[in-house]
Amino acid sequence: MDVILLERVAKLGQMGEVVSVKEGYARNYLLPQKKALRASEANLKAFETQKAQLEARNLESKSEAESLASKLDGQQFIVIRSASDAGALYGSVTPRDAADAATAEGFSIDRKQVALQRPIKDLGLHPVQVVLHPEVEVEIVLNVARSPEEAELQASGKSIQELAAEEEAAAEFEIAELFDDIGSAGFEDGDEGPSPAPAAEPASDETED
Repeated sequence: MDVILLERVAKLGQMGEVVSVKEGYARNYLLPQKKALRASEANLKAFETQKAQLEARNLESKSEAESLASKLDGQQFIVIRSASDAGALYGSVTPRDAADAATAEGFSIDRKQVALQRPIKDLGLHPVQVVLHPEVEVEIVLNVARSPEEAELQASGKSIQELAAEEEAAAEFEIAELFDDIGSAGFEDGDEGPSPAPAAEPASDETED
């Protein structure tokens, strides 16, 4: 199907271009989202009469997007989720979760603007693209953790594997200290440990007649 683009569409074309697309893509996305019109003679004439207005509207929305982009680009948002010791989530983080996390921090983002290629299923720092306008994109980071404290450690640059190793080392140290304390307590109670065995008497050098 041939359509007239009413705005720039990534990997497709610029405003005003007539492009060929699959009918399902046009019906399910481009036309309902008002990103394109069917390329009929009547629509081509209508586009020409509205072109100046569309361009002005595009510039206005682009300016607004650029203003938001200057504040949003590079921001990190915490998403708390349950996960296994290995870092695998019991569930996943979706575009809606990303939009909700950003909105909670005062940034107005729609889930449709979050360009997440696949759901996030692991703890850690995950860069995510946000399309604020056909010509304005920024990158945010989702800090997916099991607690605010873990998120803070991840933000400092520690991976889930490093955190797990530190926890394991701390647990082993505590166990070693516990055994040391038990041993010390035994000696304090008067148990001086086993007495040394008596020294063997030296064998006699005398021989019987």
